Amino acid sequence: MLNLAVQWDFIEKNQLARIKLFNEDNQIENYLDDDAIQRLVSVLKEHPRKVIALLLMFLLSTGARKASAMYAKWDEIDLVNGVWRIPATNSKSKKVATVPLNDSAVWVLEQLHTEGATGYIFVHEKTGKPYRAMEKTWYEIRKQAGISDSVRIHDLRHTYASLLVTSGRSLYEVQKILSHSDPKITMRYAHLSAKTLQEAANAASVLVPSKSATA
Repeated sequence: MLNLAVQWDFIEKNQLARIKLFNEDNQIENYLDDDAIQRLVSVLKEHPRKVIALLLMFLLSTGARKASAMYAKWDEIDLVNGVWRIPATNSKSKKVATVPLNDSAVWVLEQLHTEGATGYIFVHEKTGKPYRAMEKTWYEIRKQAGISDSVRIHDLRHTYASLLVTSGRSLYEVQKILSHSDPKITMRYAHLSAKTLQEAANAASVLVPSKSATA
């Protein structure tokens, strides 16, 4: 309001302009634990909306953003080298992103029979075009799997990242896999590596044998 008052010549300058504002931490992150992941996968494998279920499993297996997967095309997939190259037009960073395909992601692709049809991987059973929205189905699946209402589709990406970090992968690796343009974005997962770092430190325990080594 004060900046606008300056523009309208009501006041000469904004006296509050030099006051530093607080940076509110408004990032929402939910991670599914192993039990929740297993419940979700069980529901997805049996769900009648097969394409949406496979799309959700693909997100969980790649950590990709929803929009990138919804509009993914077969010519972006290189099964020989296990790579998915997302074009700049479908990438948030507006740069080509390369996503490694693990065995779960490849399995999902093998369940689909859309190659050579419209070019898109995940297409609506009736329209033959990509889905525009799938939130309603996600809410049903989430409820059936006994998952909190606060968990969003985007949290499948966070869950994928948490699995990488807790399995011992470095934050640099996570950054590259998730195509984060700024390493600061990846640092949000740093606290998840506490257990891994503790195990690494115990490897150098020379005065007292590591508990894990004597167990």
